Order: sequence, then structure tokens, then C-alpha cells
Amino acid sequence: MLINLHVKNLALIEEADIDFTDHLNILTGETGAGKSVLIGSIQSALGGKIPKDMIREGSDLALIELVFHTDNEMVKKLLCDYEIPFEEGEIIISRRITNQRVVNKVNGCNITLSRLKELSPFLLDLSGQHENQLLLKPVNHLKILDSYDKGNIYPVKEQVAWEYHRYQELKHRLSEQDIGEEERLREMEFLQYEIRDIEAASLREGEDEELESFFEKISHARDILSACGKAYELTGKGSDSASDRMGSAIRFLSDASDYDEAVLSLMEQASTVDTLLNDLNRELSDYMSSMEFDEQAYHDTEERLDQINHLKARYGDSIPKIFAYRDKSRARYEQLLNHDEEISALKKEAAASEKKLTALCKRLHDLRESAAKPLAEAVGAALLDLNFKDVRFEIAFSETDHFSADGTDRVCFMISTNPGLPVRPLHEIASGGELSRIMLAVKSILAGEEQIETLIFDEIDTGISGRTAQKVSERLAGLAKDRQVIAITHLPQIAAMADSHFLIEKTSDENSTISRICLLNDDESVHELARMLGGVRITDTVLANAREMKKLAKM
Repeated sequence: MLINLHVKNLALIEEADIDFTDHLNILTGETGAGKSVLIGSIQSALGGKIPKDMIREGSDLALIELVFHTDNEMVKKLLCDYEIPFEEGEIIISRRITNQRVVNKVNGCNITLSRLKELSPFLLDLSGQHENQLLLKPVNHLKILDSYDKGNIYPVKEQVAWEYHRYQELKHRLSEQDIGEEERLREMEFLQYEIRDIEAASLREGEDEELESFFEKISHARDILSACGKAYELTGKGSDSASDRMGSAIRFLSDASDYDEAVLSLMEQASTVDTLLNDLNRELSDYMSSMEFDEQAYHDTEERLDQINHLKARYGDSIPKIFAYRDKSRARYEQLLNHDEEISALKKEAAASEKKLTALCKRLHDLRESAAKPLAEAVGAALLDLNFKDVRFEIAFSETDHFSADGTDRVCFMISTNPGLPVRPLHEIASGGELSRIMLAVKSILAGEEQIETLIFDEIDTGISGRTAQKVSERLAGLAKDRQVIAITHLPQIAAMADSHFLIEKTSDENSTISRICLLNDDESVHELARMLGGVRITDTVLANAREMKKLAKM
């Protein structure tokens, strides 16, 4: 469940800290006070889109932090996969927002946005106006049906998806092989040419690097000999060479050593340098004697490098890639050589895959049909409980003309809200107020199957009042007996059911506007209910009604 929400410098909120409780948490306040900002901050913290104007004016950064406690096994597995520590069921999610970037963290460890989005559905489920609109798309009806009996449906659904992708791959390979005889022979001839072109070169791995090194050396042979010759003159015998100068230095030091034995060590060092110079000079002489410019070797190396570079330009930018191209061409040639056998084997394999996929889709359809009736009955009963009079709710099936990863089923929720009228597709007749109640009905039924510990409802009271509002409040309270429910409402009937009642209010001065959030005690909750009931002028009668409403809610 969601233990705490901390928000700083977010839109109208300077700083807010809310400790949510078990069961039913209700948030109320005047329109524009910042209720939706709080719900939006939860969505954003769990990986939702962050609007450009989210940071409070005058601030450089905003912070959203959520603290959860959960025993959900899937959450534990994902955190283990992400190598994020998870102790005593606590999860702390934070998003630090600046104008330049957003930093996401879970339990103090950086996490990518994609991983945060992967984790979020296992922590809470949020229903708002956008989610309600999803009911208008029949493609989502199939997802709801599958979620209702996921224990039986999901394993088969995974098999269908795997076999579907295998079937698609086989069809793709068949289409590649589906060529005419003339084209097949032409491609084989071209492949033979390429294979011979590569093999005729007799390439050796690493050969290009060796040749480039040798070519670099041989093409600069004259420059190398010139440089070595100058070094030889400077270090060899001569009137002004390093060796001649070192000889003079040794003689001077030898004369000085007659007067001070300490100079002997200096003379020995000079003698060592002289020996090294003589060795260097001798090796320079040997190197120059051995190095000759071979015109033929130069041209042969140049031609070989041109040949290798030509092959690189055609088949790959390295010798290993050229070999890989050759091997791929050989495999393709063998396929074309044995074209009839290859086609026959692929057709046989594709037919077997199609047969298996058909059987799996039929099995998946049967499971869905078995789940559809109890789901429709449960939703219908829930809608009656939510003050839909004479409602009929059904789930209609149709079959697609092609396979997909979801099988071959189309599912559409059908509803009639008036007696004597036939059921029609939900998206054709449902109003905004009806959609929010239908979503509440669906969520309350799926909650146990999904094993989500926290449900959040925003705009659950859209387009309802009176007896309907009372029914919705009772449904929310019933749902909150087994899990945490957080809801924003403008209706006193729903607010009266709160186990924890939070007030969001907006205050302004000459310089700024700030939203504040506080947990109400029983008396404060009654006054807030009275405001919702009576508007600007709260009379004793309105207060009495509010107390009565609160009292009845607890019964």
C-alpha cells in the first residue's frame, strides 16, 4: 500500500507530506485547490509524463517521493532483476525534476524510466478520466476479460503469442523462397561469382594489418634511411660527434681524478655513456646496411592491399566480415540449390505451426467464453448495485480473419441501461457518468484477481448525485475493506465514508498561491461535509445533516 506522498515545488504545492492509511482515504476541497495535482504527482512519480509547467514558478527543481509497503512477489522479483535492495517490504520511489532533466530513483538506486513503468502496475492502479475513456475502445475489453481469469487464460495466451511469432517467421522465410526458376538461377549465379571472388583472394585473418604496417615502413624507406644516417653521423666518430665529445669529457675527468678520487665515479659514468653511444652507432650501421628499398616488394604489397580493400568495399569492412559474408552466401546458395526440398520442408513446418496455432486459439477462445459469462454476471450485479436500473451487461465475441498474438477473438462489452431496449456496444451509448461507474464495477471485480494493494480513483463521481452517489460510496467502502483505496470526490455521500479524510485548500497573498493538505479529525470532517452540503452558508441544520451522514456511514 501507499504509505506516504511527499511533494515539493509542484505547481500550486510548495511542500506537502501526506501519510495515507489503510482502507478508504478521501481527498476533498474546492475546485482548483490542487486535488488533481496530487493525483497527477503520483502518476508522474510512477513514470507518467511530466508537464513542462510542473515545477512551481520561482523554483529550480521539484521533488515527488512515494513510500510503499508491499509483499507483492512480482515486485520483489523485478527489484531483484534490477539489482535494487528491498528490505522489509519498503519501496521508496523518487523523481527529482529540473528544467534540464529528471532523475528517477528506487530505494536510493537510479532507475530507467522504462523499468519504473514496468514496476508501477504492481504497486497501484489509478483510474481517472483517461482510464475511463479506455472502456470506449473494444480492444481493451479483451484485456479486461483476460485479466479476470488470468490464472487460466494467461498461460495459454503466452503459448499463442509464442506460436504466432514462430508461424510469422516461417511465413516470412517462405516468402523469401517464393521466387521463379529464372530468378533462382540468376541469384545462384551471382552468389557463385561472389563466393569465387572471395575465395580466389585466399585471404588470411590479420593479413591486412600486417601488410599495412609493412607498406607504411617500405613506402617511407628513404626517409627512414636519411634520418638514421644523420643519427649515425652525430653519434659516430668525427671531429664534432657525440662520441668525440664524450672522449674529451672522459680525458678531462681522468685528469681531475688525480686530485680528487670522488671524480672517479663521474668518469665511470661517462665511460658507460660512451660505451652506449658506441653500441647505438654500431646498431644504426647494421640497421642501415640491412634496409634496402625493394621496388618489387613495394608494388606487390600495394597491389595486395588494393585487392583486399576492394573486397572490403564490397563485402565488409574487415576480413572477418568478408568471411561472414562468404559463409552467408554459401548458406543461401545451398538453400537455392535445394530449393524444392527447402520449400517443401518449410511448407510442412508452417502447416504444422498453423494447425497448432489454430488449436491453441480455439483453446484460448473456449477459456475466454467460460470466463465471459461469470464476468458479465458479476459486472451486471455490480452495476445494479451502483444504481443502474434494469441494466443488462453482456460480452459479445466475434472472430478475426487472421491470427494475432492475442489469438483470433474480438470482444466487445454490450450494455442496455433501459428496459425493453436491446444491448448495444458500450462505446456507442455510455455517458461520462456511466463510464466512471462501469469502471468502478470492473475495477472492484478485478481487484482480487490483480492482487493490487492500492486503488486510486479520480473523478469517480463524474455526472452522478443523490441515490447513485450513495451507491458509489457504498461500493468504494466495500472495496476498501480488503485493500487501500484513495479517491478524490466533490460529493458528501462519498466523503462521509472516509476512514481518513484529507482536505486540500488553496490560500493566496499578494505574492503567491499555495495549496495545503491536512488530515481532518471527526469534527473537522463534519464541517467539511457541511461545506460540501451547504455551500457558502453553513447553518446548524446543515451541520446536523453532516453529522447524521457521518454517523450513518459508520454503521
